[in-house]
Amino acid sequence: MDAIVLAGGYATRLWPITKHRPKMFLPVGEDVVVDHVFRELEADDRVEDVYVSTNERFAEDFREHLAASPFDKPQLSVEDTTGEDEKFGVVGALAQLVEREGVDDDTIVVAGDNLISFDVSDYIDFFENADSPTIAAYDVGSREKARSYGLVNLEGDRVVDFQEKPDDPRSTLVSIACYAFPADTLPLLSEYLAGGNNPDEPGWFIQWLYERRDVHAFTFDGAWFDIGTPESYLEAVAWELGGDNIVADSATVDNTTVGENVHVMGGAELVNSSVDGAVVFPEATLVDCDVRASIIDEKTHVENLDLSGALIGAHTQITNGE
Repeated sequence: MDAIVLAGGYATRLWPITKHRPKMFLPVGEDVVVDHVFRELEADDRVEDVYVSTNERFAEDFREHLAASPFDKPQLSVEDTTGEDEKFGVVGALAQLVEREGVDDDTIVVAGDNLISFDVSDYIDFFENADSPTIAAYDVGSREKARSYGLVNLEGDRVVDFQEKPDDPRSTLVSIACYAFPADTLPLLSEYLAGGNNPDEPGWFIQWLYERRDVHAFTFDGAWFDIGTPESYLEAVAWELGGDNIVADSATVDNTTVGENVHVMGGAELVNSSVDGAVVFPEATLVDCDVRASIIDEKTHVENLDLSGALIGAHTQITNGE
């Protein structure tokens, strides 16, 4: 069995924080996002090769990250794009990777920006027992949220209806970016694209596929975070930290209140400030600030400001002189 980790997006909704780094490298607890996925795949002996699908722009970042990582399975597979307007779409990129790498085994596809609470080994167990294409499904608990995903209707654990991003969701059970395909269904990616179908989101392929093959759904409780916005990223950090905080030994915290779910990285300096529910990147400086639910990128200097829901890009200097 093989695995494909989708890591080719440009994360424009998280700019400027992700303008110069893949969002898969955003820290969540002691790890970056994608390492949570790699660790699960590394631990299951049924998974042999792990192909990491990314773009030319971030290829070198991934090469360096994988070279320094403790994982043996991941290997890079680079799509020939450098910007959002050049992307093939997720299904298009997936079909190209299957052809480029000669993937011809049962295959798991996982988005590298997903944080999920279930064990991938349990998902593989379910897939092997179902012996059919298998999606992972989660109840988001809100019809408004469900509009952004593929909506799933089931009979037992078999998919009987699938609607990608419906305007009027009839339920709140959605497909997350985790798929398992038997080897004989991989050629259907090319057939789907040759028919002029939407190449952008895997959900469109699942909507097409369930009408041709039985598709089953592995449903789970617990937590799932699609890390695509500042809000979802900070929610994932809060879930991982569980009310605690991480302050690097090399950070300076002077006369500062560090609240819940705060991650302060190496070389950061917090002086006469209050920080709550925030991520402060290396060598950032906060002086006389009240910072809540915000992301402060590396080597910034922010002074005498109250911030809530802010994204401050790297190397930014902001001082309120009043």
